[in-house]
Amino acid sequence: MTGHVRIALLGATSLCTTLLAMAPATAQDAGDGFLGTIKLGQSKRDVRTDTATPVTEIDETEIKDRQAGTVAELIDSVPGVNLINGATPQGSGINIRGFGATDTFGTDQKVLVQVDGVTRGSEELYRIGNQLFTDPALYKGVSVIRGTVGSFEYGSGVVGGVVRLKTKDASDFTGGMPGFAYRQTLEFQTNGNGLTSSSILAWQPSERLEFLVNYTNRHIGIQEDGDGNQINPAAGEVSDPSWLVKGKLTFGEDDAHSLTSSYTKTTSTQQDVPYDTFGTTAFGNVDRAVSSETAMLRYGFNPLDNDLIDLSLQFSYADEEIIQSPVVAFPPNPLLDADHSYETTTVTLKNRALFETGAVGHDMVTGLEYVHRKRLDASSAPGGDDNRWALFAIDEMSIGEAWTVTPALRYETSTVQGSTAPNNGRFNHDALMGGLSLRYAFGNGVSVFGSAAYTEVLPPIDDLDNVARMTQSEKSTTYEIGGAYEGDSVLRDGDSFSVKANYYDTTLRDVTSYALNVAPPFPPGPPMFETLDQVNLQGIEIEASYAAANGFYADLNANITDGEQKLGPAAVARFGVASQDWTGLAADSLRLTLGKKIGNTYDLSWETVAADSITVNGVRSPSYAVHNLRATIAPQQGAWEGVEFRVGVENLFDQQYQPRLATRPAPGRNFKFTLSRTF
Repeated sequence: MTGHVRIALLGATSLCTTLLAMAPATAQDAGDGFLGTIKLGQSKRDVRTDTATPVTEIDETEIKDRQAGTVAELIDSVPGVNLINGATPQGSGINIRGFGATDTFGTDQKVLVQVDGVTRGSEELYRIGNQLFTDPALYKGVSVIRGTVGSFEYGSGVVGGVVRLKTKDASDFTGGMPGFAYRQTLEFQTNGNGLTSSSILAWQPSERLEFLVNYTNRHIGIQEDGDGNQINPAAGEVSDPSWLVKGKLTFGEDDAHSLTSSYTKTTSTQQDVPYDTFGTTAFGNVDRAVSSETAMLRYGFNPLDNDLIDLSLQFSYADEEIIQSPVVAFPPNPLLDADHSYETTTVTLKNRALFETGAVGHDMVTGLEYVHRKRLDASSAPGGDDNRWALFAIDEMSIGEAWTVTPALRYETSTVQGSTAPNNGRFNHDALMGGLSLRYAFGNGVSVFGSAAYTEVLPPIDDLDNVARMTQSEKSTTYEIGGAYEGDSVLRDGDSFSVKANYYDTTLRDVTSYALNVAPPFPPGPPMFETLDQVNLQGIEIEASYAAANGFYADLNANITDGEQKLGPAAVARFGVASQDWTGLAADSLRLTLGKKIGNTYDLSWETVAADSITVNGVRSPSYAVHNLRATIAPQQGAWEGVEFRVGVENLFDQQYQPRLATRPAPGRNFKFTLSRTF
């Protein structure tokens, strides 16, 4: 842990202690005035102290309050999550615990993204890959699972984590009663002269049938950094329309049966923009059209009189397409004149059963899954098919009031077949993966936990152009240990406090995803691209939340990480150096939010985001601290009843900075104003 981080953590702890000590006095000074009904733990975000899994959940209130322009911006407040240029949907990505998006690829297959249970992702598209191309206005909840231990229900090869998004339902606006509801949201931002319109029409013909249509159009011009310089001006303006259509039918005795379907689509068209959306290499310019769509149909059966059955059968289809053509290319460059298409079809049969065996209570999820991914052949991006079958079982066993033991297993087979020569080989793989987590609750709000998990990253279609990479899978082992506390009336009646700290140690072996340029500060010589042998990462994640009965609240999270990459034999023989810093390292960071809720009408908050300086393989990224202000006003009576006003100022002091993993500076000061109403 560096000195800067120690100082930041001690300073934040002291500040929180001072403010928490002041909170009761503030409540006392308020006298007998009624401030509204405040629920225990009503801060910006709850801390999940009830599970050994490192998971963070972002609800719809926080989604709206953050006024995020991309899903990546929405989840960067989660410890361990870092962004690659997160202010724009293209040329950006999500990095969790050092894995996921990099400054070269949009993803490395080690972070899983799901929308309504539909797996997304575009494999390792060089320089133009997108990990998640969609709009945050479509969603009412996001769950971020960090690491491997909580991932086996959703997929294989999850080393960094899982991002799960849930779209909105009509009943969220109609209150579950027959009738119509219409919600209109307008959002303005000064940096980039952005304008976003989101329109939602919800209709319930009956209590058992509901429909929702959401159309969102987000337009953002060229943004400026803290020094007033345009950020990546060659990329031009962004205008991204998004659709969501969703319906649900509940039927049968005791409403045991349900059918749910949803369809989302986001598109973007840009003319004469750089092929390299990361803005680091001048390959040339292209006209590019991006389309991302997801369709899902799910049948559910959950009889009230049988705890052994909570069954779902889901069919899903995701189509991610990038169509591009060179603006000027002499001589012709096939890299620029390439269309990329990914189609993923998934069928998942899953059941949750609640039962007891003696003194042990079981919450068991079992499932069978089939995944077919088809990738169009393109320059430097081989096409083909990947067919996978998987079986999984996760059993959360409760032993008395104290122990929770959760074993998890996933067995997966993969058959990858190339579509064109010379990449038309056929490769078969299978792997048994799993983990075990333990949690012990002392009965006084204190709990301790630990876990061990193993997963394999089976070779994707993208590796068909390299037989050596197709013959082995990457293997990862993660160990975690931590503790948590949750209590009510800690400092004063009606308050709540929760904190969770987690240490993890991850090792990735038989590495095939990363080919690095071994260059100075090691001995000089010509550039040499060398596949890594191993990656080792360790980190500490801290989440804390306090809420007082008078409406004061404080949220804190911190992330401290370190890691190294071990070089392959050829590089070691040449340079005499066995390891170097892991290039996916993010800076140690601290985020603190202090706020005040006054009844259900006002929510005022100040947020600071601080990152320590970090030097990775001789390249230094300086420290920075950014301040954000937010205010939500929701009148409960009078002419403005039902209207929601949100005002935000991001990067209040116009700080010039560039996060460690980003390839371009972050936006400067940005005023945002949002107006919403449900009719």
